[in-house]
Amino acid sequence: MGLFDRLTRRRAKVGPVLDPAYGDPELTRLRERGAAGDWPGVRAVLAQARDQADLVTMIDVVTDLPGSEEWIGRAVEQDPEDTLALLVSGARQLVWGWEARSGARAKYVGADQWQVFGARLERAEEQLFEVAEREPDWLGPWYFLQITGRGVSVPEEIATRRFEAAVRRLPQHPSSYRQRLQQKCAKWGGSHEQMHSFARTSMLAAPEGSRLGELVAYAHLEHWLDLDNGEDGRYMRSAGVAHSLHEAAERSIWHPDFVRDRTWIGAHNAFAMAFALCGENRAASRVFTELDGRVTKSPWAYLGDPVAAFTRSAAAAK
Repeated sequence: MGLFDRLTRRRAKVGPVLDPAYGDPELTRLRERGAAGDWPGVRAVLAQARDQADLVTMIDVVTDLPGSEEWIGRAVEQDPEDTLALLVSGARQLVWGWEARSGARAKYVGADQWQVFGARLERAEEQLFEVAEREPDWLGPWYFLQITGRGVSVPEEIATRRFEAAVRRLPQHPSSYRQRLQQKCAKWGGSHEQMHSFARTSMLAAPEGSRLGELVAYAHLEHWLDLDNGEDGRYMRSAGVAHSLHEAAERSIWHPDFVRDRTWIGAHNAFAMAFALCGENRAASRVFTELDGRVTKSPWAYLGDPVAAFTRSAAAAK
């Protein structure tokens, strides 16, 4: 029995489950091969990517595996001309760098952590720019360079160019827009006003049914996270927030043209958490029902253990 089957049975028996493969059989197989250190097996799955966006999703999923820098590093050493291996290595270097830094605010990160973080991101940038030079049409390097750029604090002009390079290669790529939203957050040098404006403008510029409506939910969650206790709850329960969440859900996850791709549960989890914090129980319950116990780490990790937070919120929304 494969990991996908085991997770499905487990969810049915014990309730919500966090699945880094989003419940997708092919992504589950990808992680199984990555966990085994099987680069040829991983490469074979990556070769089946439906398009550049799908390839980015696959690389995101496999490079989240602890220790994957070892087998992908060996693959690059054995075949330096394998550009796909180099892209995966660059992506893993940036994830590995963030693992060293941790998710703490900058003032709580130690000097040794910063040193390791910087070295790994520098290596990631070297490899990703090499990929971009070899394969000018690839989305992957420019998507990941948005994340490394935030880590090494590139100037806003350069951050903008990296985002624009990504969306030139694939307009309305949801993951690239989410990274740009992060760049607009106050914690990364932006502001609440810039963040909300970007989210709403992007949503309205996209066709109805586009996933970009999720940006509105993420923006409210980032705003909530940045506020002090008490003020955060008042913000989320304001009428304006509720109205904008309903509008965004109707234009995205609840629209007939919304496509449930491999990672559709990510958008639904963002709306589920936002509606729950907003006190919109009927809307939250609808999203929880659609999710059927499928939990994602983001954004639930903002509340501690993702599965526990999801479970509490789903129960409260009934």
